[in-house]
Amino acid sequence: MKNINAKQKQWLITLHVAFAAMWFGTALCMIAIALMNWNTANGDQLYAINSVMKLLDDVVIIPSAFFSLLSGGLICWLTIWGFFKHYWVIAKWIGTVTLIVTGSIWLGPWTNAMTAISAEDRLQALQNPLYVFDQKGVLIGAIVQTSSLLFIIAISFVKPWGKRSVKTQKQASAS
Repeated sequence: MKNINAKQKQWLITLHVAFAAMWFGTALCMIAIALMNWNTANGDQLYAINSVMKLLDDVVIIPSAFFSLLSGGLICWLTIWGFFKHYWVIAKWIGTVTLIVTGSIWLGPWTNAMTAISAEDRLQALQNPLYVFDQKGVLIGAIVQTSSLLFIIAISFVKPWGKRSVKTQKQASAS
C-alpha cells in the first residue's frame, strides 16, 4: 500500500466528497424534474424536460458517479483505510457499485428512451405505455438512488460499523 501525506489525503477526500455531492445533488434535481413530467400540457415542454434529464444524466451523474468511485478507490489504496479493513468501507463499495450498475442498466436507458419517445411523439408520448413505464421507473429509481446515496454519505461520516478482525483480514488476503 502506498501512503500519501496528510495534505494529499485532504485533497483526495475533498475531491471524493465533491463528486459524491454532485451525484447526490443532481439525483435530487432529477426527482424534481421527473415530477414536472406528470403535469406537462405541452409536447415541446415534455421533450425539453426529458432532454434536460438526459443531459444531466450524461454530463453530471455518469461522470460524478465514476469519479466518486475512482476517488474512493484511490483513498482506499493510498491510505490506511484499505479496501477491506472496515465494514463501513465495504458497505460503501457495495452500495456505490450497485448504484452505478443499476443506473447503467435501468435508469440511463429509461431516460434515453423517454427522450427519444418524446422527441418523436411529443405530448402523445404520455399515451405510450413504454414511455409511462419508463417515466415511473425513472422517478422511483431517482428516489431510490438519492436515498441510497444519502445513506452512503451518512456511512462516510458516522462510520457505523467497526474494523474487521485481524483474522478475517488475513483470510481475505490469503484468498
